[in-house]
Amino acid sequence: MGFIKPRLPEIDESTWAGKGRMDRIRELAPFWVEHGFGTQRVIHVLYGVKCVLYVAGAVGLTSLTTPGLGGIGAIGDWWTEPIVFQKAVAYTILFEILGLGCGSGPLTLRISPPIGGVLYWLRPGTVRLAPWPSRIPLTGGTTRTVGDVLLYAGVLVSTVWIVVAPPTGPIATPLVASDIGVIDGWRFAPLLVLLPLLGLRDKAIFLAARPEHYLLTTALFLFPVEQWLAAAQLGMLLLWWGAATSKLNRHFPFVVSIMISNAPLHMSTWLKRRLYRRFPEDLRPSALSRLLAHGGTTIEYTVPLVLVLSPNRTVTLVAVAVMVLFHLHILSTFPMGVPMEWNVFMIFSTLFLFGAHGDIGPGQISSPWLVAILAAAAAVVVLGNLLPHRISFLPAMRYYAGNWATSVWCFRKGAEARIDSDIKKVAPSIRTQLASLYGEDGADLVIHIGHAWRAMHHHGRALNGLLPRALDDIEAYDIQEGEIIAGAVLGWNFGDGHLHDEQLLRAVQERCRFAEGELRVIMLESQPIHRQRQHYRIVDAASGLVEEGHVAVVDMVGHQPWLDASGTIPVTLITPVAQPAVAAEPVPEPGTP
Repeated sequence: MGFIKPRLPEIDESTWAGKGRMDRIRELAPFWVEHGFGTQRVIHVLYGVKCVLYVAGAVGLTSLTTPGLGGIGAIGDWWTEPIVFQKAVAYTILFEILGLGCGSGPLTLRISPPIGGVLYWLRPGTVRLAPWPSRIPLTGGTTRTVGDVLLYAGVLVSTVWIVVAPPTGPIATPLVASDIGVIDGWRFAPLLVLLPLLGLRDKAIFLAARPEHYLLTTALFLFPVEQWLAAAQLGMLLLWWGAATSKLNRHFPFVVSIMISNAPLHMSTWLKRRLYRRFPEDLRPSALSRLLAHGGTTIEYTVPLVLVLSPNRTVTLVAVAVMVLFHLHILSTFPMGVPMEWNVFMIFSTLFLFGAHGDIGPGQISSPWLVAILAAAAAVVVLGNLLPHRISFLPAMRYYAGNWATSVWCFRKGAEARIDSDIKKVAPSIRTQLASLYGEDGADLVIHIGHAWRAMHHHGRALNGLLPRALDDIEAYDIQEGEIIAGAVLGWNFGDGHLHDEQLLRAVQERCRFAEGELRVIMLESQPIHRQRQHYRIVDAASGLVEEGHVAVVDMVGHQPWLDASGTIPVTLITPVAQPAVAAEPVPEPGTP
């Protein structure tokens, strides 16, 4: 890849248009192994600059709004103050809920504009999705109202109110002494009330705030300083263990190989090929990928436990160094969804909670309410692994494991234009955005590289293998990632397939009124930790459920990205097979007689 210009695969333009979907994936998958998306390096530099600005903003605001703390030049003297951690959490919530963090920028196909978030959520008439609209009064509907906008603005104001809060004054406890003090617990109450209320109206905003981490930590600030410091350490342990548990599957090695293939700092072609069994014929993960995957899982289980329980200061500091390097490695790969600031915050939290305050431990927790909060968070993680169809992978802390709910949206040629014409939103179609960087032909090629990326994952095999069951003529349809549709319609997406399932399809259908066969969506749920299968549904926008069943994980991980000659995978049906969508005449462009 170049610094300014992307590296795109060389294709035979005379034959490319006539190739089928699986043939194109077969041609592009080896390119992904060696070059990933081929993104120009200047994009990665911009993300690095954004991380620097994120840190600079936190440091600058904390210094300016905290009397007695000292200037930025004295950060070495005050970064260990408890109030610094409190303000860092609130500042990060603000950063994320504005749409500046996860799921932003060109690496998530947000080009113009580079963010969604605030551009959507302060705009009445845009699409919102409530988590339980039929069960919670006053949450029905899918259109953002002025009241929703005011509630979102209230969350922003309550977050800023914490960031600018003055300290209480000197504190002295057996393990924590500070001339500065902390923020009074009551100052966090408005955010702890308003954000969940907003979440009952719009789950996308709630998830964007990363509540499983930042809102949980904010709730801990209601308690005395020594207790919330100890509880925050256990919260970190829960994050690491939740992530590690979600990787106990057959498909995490796929994620490792795919992620490193796309990492800009991992430039060795030899190493990238070694991540696969036999390049280019067999692109399943190699023993090296499995070793890296299981090694990372082992680190996430064992080293955090040392951080929490070790009485030896030297051992604790070594464990701190290991986890800092662990998250620096994740940062270096620029993972899809680019949770860059989250990894920066994890590094800071490790240094602060275990490096600066490692003498505090679980023994300082005495409040039964604090224990109850942590127990509730742990219960969500357990339930999220057992019942992934009920709980988003974010509250369930199932990170990076490749075990996400996913979908593909199949638009009959020309029908996708209605997403732009009939839905109030900010961002134009992904193809339009990509064309501004790569031109029309380049945009089409980048979209197909994205199809190859998805096919490299085990769940991509399932989605492609189900296409013949949903459509009678695959080439008569434009096939898009559900992630892309959710990002354009909702203003935020971060790998959660529950943001582009039947609920979003119904909201889109309310506005676009697709005829039967014009839009079909294949939805694949996550794998429950105790079952070796995944549930799928094929849903028509107009007529509803077409087919549902299960696919076996062993079948997905056993195939190549381009499947076999049949282009299908075995399924176990729950409902009878319905007729595939008929590829009728193309839909006229909006405004065409």
